[in-house]
Amino acid sequence: MTRLLLAGGGHSHVEVLRRFAAAPPAEVEMVLVSPSPRLLYSGMVPGVIAGHYTRRDAEIDLAPLAARAGARFVAAAVTALDPAARAATLDDGSVLAFDVASLDVGASAGSGLGGADAHAIAARPLEALLTAWARMREDAARGAVRAVAIVGGGIAAIEIACAVRHRFRADLGPGAPAVALVTDEATLGARQPDGVRRRLVRIVEAHAIAVHAGSAAESIDADGVRLAHGGRVAADRVVVATAALPAAWLCDGGLACDARGFVRIGATLRSVSHEAVFAAGDCAVQDDAPRPRAGVYAVRAGPPLAANLRRALAGQALRAHHPQRTALALIATGGRYAVASRPPWSAEGAWVWRWKDRIDRRFVAAYRADA
Repeated sequence: MTRLLLAGGGHSHVEVLRRFAAAPPAEVEMVLVSPSPRLLYSGMVPGVIAGHYTRRDAEIDLAPLAARAGARFVAAAVTALDPAARAATLDDGSVLAFDVASLDVGASAGSGLGGADAHAIAARPLEALLTAWARMREDAARGAVRAVAIVGGGIAAIEIACAVRHRFRADLGPGAPAVALVTDEATLGARQPDGVRRRLVRIVEAHAIAVHAGSAAESIDADGVRLAHGGRVAADRVVVATAALPAAWLCDGGLACDARGFVRIGATLRSVSHEAVFAAGDCAVQDDAPRPRAGVYAVRAGPPLAANLRRALAGQALRAHHPQRTALALIATGGRYAVASRPPWSAEGAWVWRWKDRIDRRFVAAYRADA
């Protein structure tokens, strides 16, 4: 038997499992390794925070999905990879050999800010974010949280800030905690097209979210965020939603990575240094077509990844994946209201939220046990 190791239960791997369930490859033993038995669909997490969905609405059960594909599910995290020896070490100390491995382990919202580990909530992993959010709501209800700061000025930070503000207002009315965004960029959404950026800035202002733009965070402590220019943003809770960082172990075993530590892959989604290793999603960067770390690209990588894994297992030639240059982004803004962006076009409204809601629910439903 040839062993295929799927490391991580991410957005690309759930599609691999779905396709392998429809047509299982012969003489292949599949093993899915994931620290969580469920995948939280990132597109719905702001809606969970805002109260539009339950956490369960946004979850995909990995073990039943793996079982349908004939894969063994292992509840563990990969902590080391030796691509030359074709072996992965798990967090329980066990070693899992493989013939072909695929990595879809995501990324974290690490910041390198002093005090962040002790005093901040990371926006990723999503499971930890929602657990911390539940505690934050409880603390706010008893008056222990009067102000929240979100460090970051990109889409993820804006979505979280709007969702937090919306839910606090729904829960607590006029006594809702204040919410602030802290970014070193000159404006919110600085990397977005001008039309999208203007829409988001206006919506954030309508939520009465304070914006500290051009204010680089230097450190985080129990009282909030200390800024590089000497100022401070007072907060009882701080969420860090800055640029994603890869797991350190990805490169430690000799796998080719870029300067930031993301796995370098070619157009076939195969590692540029080790032919037995494939990667997709937030942990990888495609050399010939780098794209933003957004869920839509991870989802779109699922079908070509499944096809090339099947070809690799059968000893067949692989095919190139050419990710689209731009993708539709549907950005949640707290209430049942969203912004749509596909440059140069953009729009906003309750109808955009309904559109997003249909897409998100359909995605999760496709991987449920009764799908």
